[in-house]
Amino acid sequence: MAAFSTGERRKHGKTDRRSTELSTIIRNCLEQTILLELMPSSQIDVYVQVLQADGGTRCACINAAMLAIAEAGIPVRDVMAACAAGYLDSTSILDMNYMEDSGGGPDVAVAIHPNLDKTVLLQMDNKIAVDVFEGVYGLAEQGCKAVAQYMRQQLLAHVQRLAVMQGPTRL
Repeated sequence: MAAFSTGERRKHGKTDRRSTELSTIIRNCLEQTILLELMPSSQIDVYVQVLQADGGTRCACINAAMLAIAEAGIPVRDVMAACAAGYLDSTSILDMNYMEDSGGGPDVAVAIHPNLDKTVLLQMDNKIAVDVFEGVYGLAEQGCKAVAQYMRQQLLAHVQRLAVMQGPTRL
């Protein structure tokens, strides 16, 4: 995360607990998404730089890493999409900003492979009642599906633009 990305100034070059946790989460999600067995002797490095942290950085970083992997042509099991939802003042909220997230309510981060119906990440920050959890999780899952659909559309459009720029290929 950039030193200026949050309201509190961070020292350059110092790795904090939050950055380490974020790196671990991204790595775990990508390891479940990339078809590693097709690339046994390969090393894949993904770097994510957060320029403005206003809530939702975990999910934004996962989505950015997924798009980078897809754009690089690395084979994946499915498009992975992440979204967070929380519960504040008896209301489920999708993609909370910093102020909402700081309200002290529970927060659930979810990453899924929508076509495989598989949950890749489920992380909660606070205790939450089961009935509230089910609603918040359902909202986050709906958000993930919407993000995945948008990512697919944008990736397809990107590939089509590249194909047009390359022109017809001859065999």
